[in-house]
Amino acid sequence: MVQLAIPAWPKWILTGLTALALVVGLGDSLSLNMTSVAVAQDELPEENVPEEDAAEPAPDNEENEAAAADAAAGETSYLAWVFEALGVSYMLIFLGLSFTLVALFVMNLITSARSKVCPVHLVEDFEEMLDNKQYQDAYELAKEHESVLGSVLSAGLAKLSAGYPQAIEAMQEIGEEENMKLEHRLSYMALIGTISPMVGLFGTVHGMISAFQVIATGGSTPEASELAGGISTALFTTLLGLAIAIPAIAVYNILKNRVARLMLEVGILSEGLMGRFEGVGKK
Repeated sequence: MVQLAIPAWPKWILTGLTALALVVGLGDSLSLNMTSVAVAQDELPEENVPEEDAAEPAPDNEENEAAAADAAAGETSYLAWVFEALGVSYMLIFLGLSFTLVALFVMNLITSARSKVCPVHLVEDFEEMLDNKQYQDAYELAKEHESVLGSVLSAGLAKLSAGYPQAIEAMQEIGEEENMKLEHRLSYMALIGTISPMVGLFGTVHGMISAFQVIATGGSTPEASELAGGISTALFTTLLGLAIAIPAIAVYNILKNRVARLMLEVGILSEGLMGRFEGVGKK
């Protein structure tokens, strides 16, 4: 049997190889440990971030708070912006027109009520007195009653001694006079409805002239805030003028139709009540 001869390695070679293997193994283990530590640091949650790193977003919070404060200041200064855009003169004019409109509305609403123009209870009491031939009491009742129908009936009874046609003519005259008074009060509401848009248009022209003046004198880059002042005046005056004119015209037409209907009813009722005296004054 043939035996292979294995050469014998010197001891120093074996010792060097063993030392080299140990160094390589230690180096690999150290490199693996460093890599694992780096990966672990990258995967740390936000809760484990040091306090210095967590405190860095503070400037963003301050900026958000400043923006919120500016927004709140803008909301609270809206009325001041409106007042500055309108100015004292336009503000006083629109306030005067609005207060006058409200006062006229209340006054016309009261004077055009049925109890002030054509009350039903007056018709019943007056007719009952005529049926009982209490002509003097009927005349005093109509004269003392503060209504358009009372004035018309009292005028008719006062002229009845001159004849029925004269009584009807007197009633028509009083009816036309009372109708003119009611429409005269209503016409002021129509006047406000006409003036308000004109004041708004005047403010529009005034504001646009101010804006173009800023453009003309501001050079190539005029200030946006100064330019916005004239535009704000133009827009707010137009807005307030229309806001006053629209309800004024609407209420005027509604009350005018109401007055016309009630006055027609007054004429029909008064002639019907006085119809029983149609034969008075005929030969």
